[in-house]
Amino acid sequence: MDIGSAVGRELGVTEEQLRDLPRYRESEAFSEEERLAISLAEEMVKTPVEIPPELSEKLRQHFDEAQLVELAATIARENHRARFNRVFGVRPVGFSKGDFCVLPERPKEEISR
Repeated sequence: MDIGSAVGRELGVTEEQLRDLPRYRESEAFSEEERLAISLAEEMVKTPVEIPPELSEKLRQHFDEAQLVELAATIARENHRARFNRVFGVRPVGFSKGDFCVLPERPKEEISR
């Protein structure tokens, strides 16, 4: 998340978007296309991966086939990187030092421990 926040900033992701990411569905900081891409990412990291037909339909209304292939490939690559890093305990190293850094929200049962 550290490097992802830093790279995102370089590519135009705003501080408001970083802060609102956990609430992207309700946030006005995201366009409809951005919300759909984030929804696809959420579905793709689940096991098993099952994209709801209504999400597929909405994605196809906003993206052509080449865009969907690129989007899905990017999400898959980032998911692979994130899981690989977890195996080796890769921690933030200061790419977002002094800036807001998105942290994954932990499930409630994990917080109460």
